[in-house]
Amino acid sequence: MSQQATEQAHGHYIGGEWTTGDGSTFESKNPATGEPLATFQRGTEADVDAALEAAKSAFEEWCNLSYIDRAEYLWDIYHELRDRHEELGEIVSKECGKEISEGKADVTEAWHMVEWAAGNARHPHGDVVPSEVAGKDSYMRRKPRGVVGCITPWNFPVAIPFWHMAIALVEGNTVVWKPAEQTPWCGQIVAEMFEDAGIPDGVFNMVQGFGDAGAAITDDERVDTVLFTGSAEVGHEIADKVGGEPGKLAACEMGGKNGIVITEHADMDTAIHAAIMSSFKTTGQRCVSSERLIVHTDVYDEFKARFVDVAEDIAVGDPLAADTFMGPAIEADHVEKIRSYNDLAREEGATVLVDRFELEDSEIPDGHEGGHWVGPFVYEIDYEPDLRCLNEECFGPHVALLEYSGDIERAVEMHNATPYGLAGAIISEDYRQLNYFRDHAEVGLAYANLPCIGAEVQLPFGGVKKSGNGYPSAREAIEAVTERTAWTMNNTEEIEMAQGLSADIKTSED
Repeated sequence: MSQQATEQAHGHYIGGEWTTGDGSTFESKNPATGEPLATFQRGTEADVDAALEAAKSAFEEWCNLSYIDRAEYLWDIYHELRDRHEELGEIVSKECGKEISEGKADVTEAWHMVEWAAGNARHPHGDVVPSEVAGKDSYMRRKPRGVVGCITPWNFPVAIPFWHMAIALVEGNTVVWKPAEQTPWCGQIVAEMFEDAGIPDGVFNMVQGFGDAGAAITDDERVDTVLFTGSAEVGHEIADKVGGEPGKLAACEMGGKNGIVITEHADMDTAIHAAIMSSFKTTGQRCVSSERLIVHTDVYDEFKARFVDVAEDIAVGDPLAADTFMGPAIEADHVEKIRSYNDLAREEGATVLVDRFELEDSEIPDGHEGGHWVGPFVYEIDYEPDLRCLNEECFGPHVALLEYSGDIERAVEMHNATPYGLAGAIISEDYRQLNYFRDHAEVGLAYANLPCIGAEVQLPFGGVKKSGNGYPSAREAIEAVTERTAWTMNNTEEIEMAQGLSADIKTSED
């Protein structure tokens, strides 16, 4: 599929073939202009059924291949991602509105994940575990779970699918994937890559569509593991349903209300840089974006003045322009959600410091008047742990400044006082404060003197509390898509038991 908009309705990829379903379609639109990019078939339960049946049928043959043979298909995709880096980065920016360096970084992250998963095929798998009994050998071995259903979000439309699917496939599972309905073009290109790589029919399947198609995947008994990245509302619904099905597992990553602690020992240049990156990259539409900045009273006034000064001047514009820092919001409904949280902050007593929610006409690029434009919204508010604006995820450029006094314990107490626990950062030149945050912050991803965005694929990615269960990347994803078998073999002619258990057989004649 080229970079040009097309009138053709692109279909699903099921069992090694492109299918059209029942004829219902939907459009992908450029969030910076509102203009259509391409048309796609909308998946139904019948499409999902066909995809799951293809995946189930392909599983046995696929899992009987060696790790290395399975990984060979991914190496072709790795090279294609690298070769098409510039082109695909531009497509990501066109379809989801991220500024161009972020669009390219999304593609880079995808090939990093493919490289990690495919390279891991040649690394040791399983463990040799010592036995109490000298004549026994004990091992821990892994085997694939079966069919993996993958539901991925729009904000990382190339990277996150490969977080899910690269590992699942190398480990011997087959996949049915539903891309986000906002970014079906990226989904189409990923599916074309699998087709070009010659992956066996039914091993990889893609169904385009909306939440009903996703629910048909996650609810089906043929799905052994669900890998989900998205909203807490949907993720918790999936986890509740799947949790009641014996033998089925859901690995969900579900957003956050992330905070950055800026202590009295912070380097102020680092603090401002980290906070701006964390709050406004991807227009705040990252699960790891920071919506709370918790600042010590000794540096609060300086931090506030400098942060506000930068936020007032953040470059919002065309995602494809090199001088843009923030692109548009993803869609009109999300603009209204951001508006509602800005209004909520006012209702709960906020003092607004920056309100660029409705941009001036002069700030909107020519030809982009139909885009979903928002700007930074920054406020300060007296801290109360039960305020909704401090506990609910906005998923936009909506940032609260919170002043604290006292020691690092107080800052971390405020930081932890949300239902979420995904990402967080601390800015300080005092190593004792850094270590206290490291040990006590209730997060899955923690950073020191850095933004709380920017995960690397070889590290675990996931959260605690309402943010999820920490599975969806690297080694931890292997836990979600494989089952473990403890294998013990006796190398002697006698049976000897552990824990001193007698192996003597006694009969009534004894």
